[in-house]
Amino acid sequence: MPLIPHGTTILTIRFDGGVLIAGDRQATAGYEVADRDIQKVFELDEFSSIAIAGVAGPAVQMAKLMRTQLEFYEKVESVALSLEGKANYLAHLIRQNLPAAMQGLVIVPLLAGYDPRKKAGRLFKYDVAGGKYEESDYYSTGSGGGHARATLKKRYRAGIGRDEAVKLAVEALLDASDEDVATGGFDFVRGIYPVIKVITETGTADVSEDEIRPIADAFINDWRDDYAARRAQLSTGID
Repeated sequence: MPLIPHGTTILTIRFDGGVLIAGDRQATAGYEVADRDIQKVFELDEFSSIAIAGVAGPAVQMAKLMRTQLEFYEKVESVALSLEGKANYLAHLIRQNLPAAMQGLVIVPLLAGYDPRKKAGRLFKYDVAGGKYEESDYYSTGSGGGHARATLKKRYRAGIGRDEAVKLAVEALLDASDEDVATGGFDFVRGIYPVIKVITETGTADVSEDEIRPIADAFINDWRDDYAARRAQLSTGID
């Protein structure tokens, strides 16, 4: 059976005034890199986005289908579907994929959006059977999701701001890439960085590479300095 490209680590974080959703850029097929700059985060409409993990091809098509259906709904009804309605519709799409999931073609997305009724960001996770669960603060999934979630659990604080959430997302994705071979790191040579979107009452906005790059640089420099200090200490101890 041919190896199928899989998307890996995605995450979402709620912050004061909105919600963030992000994903690394690597897809893997077994032990090979299938794509270094795959898109895993898709804007569905002005106030919601989806991130996909699992089998890449069907997951991307699911995200595009959902975006089309939301556009159609808004044209017919002259009003956007509620965030709860979007979350329920995505659960329906995942349930439709259950026969394929039983054959190994698993899709596990995250949905994040700003709810104008509650005036807050909200985030939803799913299981392979279409079960929908709302998380209050943060979540991550995919092959490196556990490693990213450990960072989120350690660093997250209620009421953090937008900039703190971006910094936390970068740290979590870096930690995941350091522990999980399927999660793409920050490719400074090719200029490939994670996709991060923030959603607030003013709509959805991309976090620019110019903002992400220095945050990643700072973390990596700290790692390098710490590693060098530990190596020096070990060398001194042996001598």
